[in-house]
Amino acid sequence: MTSNTLLCAVRRTFIAGAAALFVGAVAVPSFVTPTVAADGPASVADLAEGLLGAVVNISTSQTVKGTEGPGAVPMPQLPEGSPFQDFFDEFFKNRGGDKDNGAQKVQSLGSGFVVDAEQGIVVTNNHVIADADDIEVNFSDGVTLKATLVGTDTKTDVAVLKVDPKGHKLTAVKFGDSSKMRVGDWVMAIGNPFGLGGTVTVGIVSARNRDINSGPYDDFIQTDAAINRGNSGGPLFNSSGEVIGINTAIISPSGGSIGIGFSIPAQLASGVVDQLRQFGETRRGWLGVRIQPVTEDIAESLGMATAKGALVAGVIKGGPVDNGTILAGDVIIKFDGKDIHEMRDLPRVVAESTVGKAVDVVIVRKGVEQTVKVTLGRLEDGEKLAGGEDGGNTDQDDGDKAPAVSTASVLGMTVGELNDETRTKFGIAADVSGVVITDVTKDSAAAERGIQAGEVITEIAQESVATPKDVMDRIGALKEQGRKNALLMLASKTGELRFVTIRMD
Repeated sequence: MTSNTLLCAVRRTFIAGAAALFVGAVAVPSFVTPTVAADGPASVADLAEGLLGAVVNISTSQTVKGTEGPGAVPMPQLPEGSPFQDFFDEFFKNRGGDKDNGAQKVQSLGSGFVVDAEQGIVVTNNHVIADADDIEVNFSDGVTLKATLVGTDTKTDVAVLKVDPKGHKLTAVKFGDSSKMRVGDWVMAIGNPFGLGGTVTVGIVSARNRDINSGPYDDFIQTDAAINRGNSGGPLFNSSGEVIGINTAIISPSGGSIGIGFSIPAQLASGVVDQLRQFGETRRGWLGVRIQPVTEDIAESLGMATAKGALVAGVIKGGPVDNGTILAGDVIIKFDGKDIHEMRDLPRVVAESTVGKAVDVVIVRKGVEQTVKVTLGRLEDGEKLAGGEDGGNTDQDDGDKAPAVSTASVLGMTVGELNDETRTKFGIAADVSGVVITDVTKDSAAAERGIQAGEVITEIAQESVATPKDVMDRIGALKEQGRKNALLMLASKTGELRFVTIRMD
């Protein structure tokens, strides 16, 4: 036996002995070695088999002008009778375009699922069928049916299609309760990734309530079930075979799945689908306010113990609360029994409410919590009002102007009277009232908050100001109260409002 062989044998003996000694001296917990069934994890084949027939592939075609697309080569202008005319005519014809306008057919693929077999209703993403000239629904057994568009919603990226239910025996699935899904629950995605129809992937709910800045109602379910290009519009199922999400987006540098996919929760999508089926459009609730986040500084300035809710920065003229029910400076902390933890919660719960419904809204006004009753309007009508009005606070009165006074310097700002001269100098609208900021000191507390010359201070700590002296008095009073921050309501030149806190130390 060589020395190397002997050394290896000694090592094996030592390791075995040490292992036996360790096991003998220490009790090994039973959970160290996981129990795995001989045939692996439980199969999802039965679940998938019952769902595949309800999931469809969506194919669309659209006519575009090839000469207008990036990288397109236009038909060259040749002299009449040129010997190259026939050659170029044939070349551009064979590209699939028209030699006069370069029109070409562009095709795209996506996924969808049947929710009503009797009516032939199919749900998918809006971006799957947007601008399509023709839409076809392809079933798992190879049957293809033409589809018509029932309605779309760009805000949630949901679209509803209809096929002839007599043209094929349809299998439908139903929406489940996505609010009951917990992080770690198993989910299954079925779709048409890269044109490979009927693809089943399994994963878990990785996170909830994701905001990826894709729209005003972001509340996505995040999953690690493989979702790729072509899965858009397909269903995300729970373990009971109910649709708890519509797969709509992925994060991926390469374009393929890296385990971060997002689904529109069924709780949001099902209501949109119902409205599109019934009306061909959405009819969302509308409160008629502009809002901004409640920061720690703003919460302190308003006397709130914690930073929560949505701060009303302005009230839209002609809206549901343009009657003094809710005022700029109020903080909405509960809407129709639902807590508003942060600003983005409010638009979603309001939009999900019925138009014309009277709801209780809990607000904090000047440090006091109170409940007001509000009757909701319709968002689609409100968007027209919001686009046409100047954004000013309709609850604020111009009031009487004090005599002209000299400018004052406070918190890194120089402020002065808002009169005809300063209105003209800064281009401030006639219906904006308050005290104009004529200069902001570089590196000051005001500059840090993005305050600019030409903005108008309309309120300080929820009390209106009309003169530079008012500004000085209000800041002085806050300092005497021991406040660390001053809450300013600022108006832009056109009257659009926002709240800003400035340190007073």
